[in-house]
Amino acid sequence: MDDLRLGVIGLGLRLSLPLAAHRPGRGTAVAALCDTDPAALGRAAARLGVDDTCADYRDLLEREDVDAILVVTPDDTHERIAVDCLRAGKPVYLEKPMHITIEGCDNILRAAHESGTRLYVGHNMRHMGVVRQMREIIERGDIGEPKTVWVRHFVGYGGDYYFKDWHAERERTTGLLLQKAAHDLDVVHWLAGGYTERVNAFGDLMLYGDLPRREPGTPRPEGWLKEFAWPPTERRDLNHRIDVEDVSVMNMRLDNGVIAAYQQCHFSPDYVRNYTVIGTEGRLENFGDDPGALVRVWNSGPSGYRAEGDATYRVKEAHGTHGGSDVAIVEEFARFVRHGGRTDTSPLAARMAVAAGYMATCSLRDGGRPYDIPPLDRELTAYFENGQIRPR
Repeated sequence: MDDLRLGVIGLGLRLSLPLAAHRPGRGTAVAALCDTDPAALGRAAARLGVDDTCADYRDLLEREDVDAILVVTPDDTHERIAVDCLRAGKPVYLEKPMHITIEGCDNILRAAHESGTRLYVGHNMRHMGVVRQMREIIERGDIGEPKTVWVRHFVGYGGDYYFKDWHAERERTTGLLLQKAAHDLDVVHWLAGGYTERVNAFGDLMLYGDLPRREPGTPRPEGWLKEFAWPPTERRDLNHRIDVEDVSVMNMRLDNGVIAAYQQCHFSPDYVRNYTVIGTEGRLENFGDDPGALVRVWNSGPSGYRAEGDATYRVKEAHGTHGGSDVAIVEEFARFVRHGGRTDTSPLAARMAVAAGYMATCSLRDGGRPYDIPPLDRELTAYFENGQIRPR
């Protein structure tokens, strides 16, 4: 089988994805690179051993030696680039979140539907071992029917990852309750078996709004991804503009009646997600989210607190970035481009995760007033529920 030849647009913090995808002779190979930053382009070309580069992504769209496109650019550029690629007939891998607005997501879905070009959104947490372990337990019926899901997200490196660059700006992200939480909201939907229909939220910029910032146009300091200041109040060189929240909480009612909650803090001392799912016959909880993490189940009846639970599952070790999910998601994307069919990730689900985060952000900036999620056009819903195959 010949390799699927990939063009990559965007060579910043998600360079791990094209590195995972460049496996010449094993199904996928990076054929061409694109970025507007010459330095980033040079670094990526050296690491991948690919010397075919360009600064304008449109140069890739007419090339017959590029079979599909990985779009891993900043979130606010996704709509424009993805729509152009889809209309040019190039299958697209689009990094999460799909876009920073519901309208942008719907425009991408519409372009995929109208062109018939395959669209894939990379919610790689669906390929993480801990998420798949929890879903397997739920599908097996070990805790009965899920009724409520709680997620706590401790973002220990948040001050460095999200407040030193464009992530700190509303016009680039909408907010971190969308940008950072899109993964978790998608997992909540996947585990609970439904989509959010109403939200309310509270949040604030509680810590990073008062810390020293860089002047506009000043690059991030060297070592910013390796040297983390503690306590968080000691962080310096933050982005010149910060207008997103560093603490947020949201409540959700799903269309199947499930009640869910999500909490996010960007100045905690640790970096970990904690999920609790309670069903009609028990509950499960994860302890850690890396390979080797534990998932415990309590389902034998009423009792006091029992640390060990009734069953404990250790998440299998995996190789590669993001707990091995980057390799798995590239393999699924390549199969989808070649053969079509259903995938574990879903553009429809990606849209619904963005919609939940977007409307929750509207709520927290409106005093916590409840907001309903606008539905997607029925024709588009049917198309993506059917694996991007038009009904006959």
